[in-house]
Amino acid sequence: MLSDRIGWKPGTTAVPAGPDPLTGVQSKDVFISSKNNVSVRIYIPKFVTLNKKTPRSLIYFHGGGFMIESATSSTYHPTLNLITRESNVIAVSVDYRLAPEYPIPTMYEDSWEAIRWVASHDSGHGPDKWLNDYADLKNVFLGGDSVLSVNGEEPIEPKTRKDREFEAAKDYLWNLVNPKGIRRDDPLFNPGTEPNVLGLRCSKILVCIGEKDKLRGMGLYYKKVMQKSGWIGRVDVMESKGEGHVFFLHNTSSENSCTLRKRICIFINPIRSKA
Repeated sequence: MLSDRIGWKPGTTAVPAGPDPLTGVQSKDVFISSKNNVSVRIYIPKFVTLNKKTPRSLIYFHGGGFMIESATSSTYHPTLNLITRESNVIAVSVDYRLAPEYPIPTMYEDSWEAIRWVASHDSGHGPDKWLNDYADLKNVFLGGDSVLSVNGEEPIEPKTRKDREFEAAKDYLWNLVNPKGIRRDDPLFNPGTEPNVLGLRCSKILVCIGEKDKLRGMGLYYKKVMQKSGWIGRVDVMESKGEGHVFFLHNTSSENSCTLRKRICIFINPIRSKA
């Protein structure tokens, strides 16, 4: 049963930061805003030293529809450890505030604050020693999963009963996350209405989708938007056969999950992946 009051949020079981025996990755939690209670979990690979900075950095935004999960949850912590080790990156996972207590655009504002906080270490004199000593912030990637679906994708007919129930659930959750009634075609949610998409300051994008994911069309829509815009960068799509939504989080050792992380490694750090 759905309710507009959420007292317990599933999927938010916290896992402590620290050394991971499986990957050798170290992690710690850092508050970046005591005023807004925003924090990040930072991950560093095992063999990082002061004399050899890691060649890439990753800022990660967890999913959960803006309502559940966190950077410290048991859903995300194992995968971030694996990505950090396999791609040899320093990862910064953002723990933004959640709806319905903090509706849109709070999580966008928190995420932007986290990006600026990471960037403040570029000179080597930021507030966190790990980022000052180890992170190469000339090569920063933004990544994430799920959250809210993109609005503007082409509808597929006919719809089954399950499809209609899925859409109804999305609409209900949308109203909880977005009580201010920001239009669904706002650029916050629909890149197809962003007038400055050509100004995107990156050279490549990787979109990962599952063949059986109900949100698969959103990823394909995003690629189409970028290609039609005239943006000069490259958009690649990786589709995992037979897989559903965020499958790589729930079975990290499966063949498809390992293949997906390998593709992420190639995308982030192609030199390391060829070694």
